[in-house]
Amino acid sequence: QVQLVESGGGLVQAGGSLRLSCAASGSIFSINVMAWYRQAPGKQRELVAHITLGGSTNYADSVKGRFTISRDNPKNTVSLQMNSLKPEDTAVYYCNAMIWTGLQPKNYWGQGTQVTVSS
Repeated sequence: QVQLVESGGGLVQAGGSLRLSCAASGSIFSINVMAWYRQAPGKQRELVAHITLGGSTNYADSVKGRFTISRDNPKNTVSLQMNSLKPEDTAVYYCNAMIWTGLQPKNYWGQGTQVTVSS
């Protein structure tokens, strides 16, 4: 059974920083893309950033230059360093990973962690 467990959310003032972490556990053979998504109240879930197994990254325009995604392949973890936070960054942040446990990769989600940015 594979699990993704996030940590690091919380309340921060505008301009502040937070670091989110996500650890994958279970019978994992390999993890392809790891990503962070977010969902604000009344809005659709959106991609924040993703990182490939080789370390290539991609960011939503709204977070470019402020957020940095990184991963530790041996530890099966992915992190999101969020700087210069804005009230519009307030959302539930979800970890996502495409994980090989057998013959086919499967998409997994974490339970979500709340990030609230006060103005």
